[in-house]
Amino acid sequence: MFSNEELEKIEQERKEWEEKVLNKYIERGERRENFETPSNLPLKHVYGPGDLKNIDYLEDLGFPGNPPFTRGVYPNMYRGRIWTMRQYGGFADASKTNERFKYLISQGQKGLSIAFDLPTQMGYNSDNKICLGEVGRVGVTVNSLKDFEQVFEGIPLDKVSTSMTINAPTSVLLAMYIVVGEKQGIKSEQLNGTVQNDILKEYIARGTYIYPPKPSLRLVADVIEYCSKSLPRFNTISISGYHMREAGCNAIQEIAFTIADGIAYVEEVLSRGVNIDEFAPRLSFFFTTHNNFFEEIAKLRAVRKLWAKIMKDRFHAKDPNSMRLRFHTQTAGVTLTAQQPNVNIIRVTLQALAAILGGTQSLHTCGADEALAIPTEGSVRLSLRTQQVLAYESGVTDIVDPLGGSYYIEYLTSKLEEKALEYIEKIDTMGGISTAIESGFIQREIQNNAYRDQKKIEAGINQVIGVNTYCIEEECKIKTFKHDIDEEQKIILSLGKLKKSRDETLVTKKLAELKEVAESSKNIMPIMIEVVKTYATIEEICSVLREVFGEYKSPQIF
Repeated sequence: MFSNEELEKIEQERKEWEEKVLNKYIERGERRENFETPSNLPLKHVYGPGDLKNIDYLEDLGFPGNPPFTRGVYPNMYRGRIWTMRQYGGFADASKTNERFKYLISQGQKGLSIAFDLPTQMGYNSDNKICLGEVGRVGVTVNSLKDFEQVFEGIPLDKVSTSMTINAPTSVLLAMYIVVGEKQGIKSEQLNGTVQNDILKEYIARGTYIYPPKPSLRLVADVIEYCSKSLPRFNTISISGYHMREAGCNAIQEIAFTIADGIAYVEEVLSRGVNIDEFAPRLSFFFTTHNNFFEEIAKLRAVRKLWAKIMKDRFHAKDPNSMRLRFHTQTAGVTLTAQQPNVNIIRVTLQALAAILGGTQSLHTCGADEALAIPTEGSVRLSLRTQQVLAYESGVTDIVDPLGGSYYIEYLTSKLEEKALEYIEKIDTMGGISTAIESGFIQREIQNNAYRDQKKIEAGINQVIGVNTYCIEEECKIKTFKHDIDEEQKIILSLGKLKKSRDETLVTKKLAELKEVAESSKNIMPIMIEVVKTYATIEEICSVLREVFGEYKSPQIF
């Protein structure tokens, strides 16, 4: 960007400024002894051209819509289309979730995002005693196709895109979605949406796994392969850094571990003989944004750049769409406080703005009350309005990559990429992410970082308003969501009626066919679609797969 002579002159002027001007102010004292990002990158007072001397504009930045996509995945970004405002929703029974979705659509939301309760995520029916107290609590209960029919009643699936936060039973829920579309007269190629389908991060950070890693990867690849041929508008996986960040990793680790997961999924599908450009364009990602505004923006730019290079150089993708990292962002639930909960509105707005300036394709903004309960209807509406104000009143959507060219942003982008790549290379030397997970390396790295961060909060180094600074004594007076304890029994009774009304002979026959396919190397999706049509329950289906694949028990990390 600058000639060597210009850089030398600027560097000389910088040294004189530091000696004659800056040092006098430093001697008077500064707020902290050391300034660094949450990822422990040390910070200078100011950045300039000398910090970018190793950056090649065309090679490292380029233009929006062109590889390496550092400046954005589409040429005109939000000038052409605002990101999808995809508020996460789902609670209690299917009918209540249907009501919430219709409300969000009426308020201007264009994409749906489904939260499932823990029994559904773990492949259990509501009437299983192990699920007592968890039915419908943190998401919608889906025992069978009947529930999915109710969730989407009156919602045309060819007019909305739907994101499903489901992992171990992805093939089951996706099959149900396809069948609901069929019943609406909608062909599978018209369906638009995303399945999370990211099982590796469950072993790392979240814990809603069912089967061991090897068969779980097989199921992930089955979905990716099937969708690449039959659901061309569906994002076949949402490779998720969000949950690892919620568990305690930093921005560098979020980039590295997410990309390492992505590499493993690509290798799994390639091992079947599928061409990289047949499936890679529909891979998607999921990140979070925290409070350190500039590091979060730089993180999203760095991860786009890194993925593009890996897809081109490591996997020899030819189609630019295979190199185009598209992602959903959710503001950081872990940063929300139960103390002074209305302050969370400010945190969420800041994090949402970082996601937008970082170039997100869809966005969920958390509710101010989420540290206390599932968001109320009013809280959900305010979260949506936050996105709408940023989209239509702030002016930040008028320019593509408005912070591109900032000395600090470009330096951070380059540094985060460099540090993340060091992690990826280390994971490669271990034998890949699966080996790194099995050895506990990834889990320990995250837990160690979380411990360091917590110690900084306790020591007052990291300030959290209302927790360790600017605290006040007051009762929490905001209204919170109240879970209806009678819902669980209603759902169980409904499940009992379903079991009595269906064709048991057909259910048994199709479950037996499912077992045969699971024991083979065939793609599981075609038979899964046939099975869910019989109204077989999620536990019946997952029990067959448990019998074939076994269940995973996590190792002790410490």
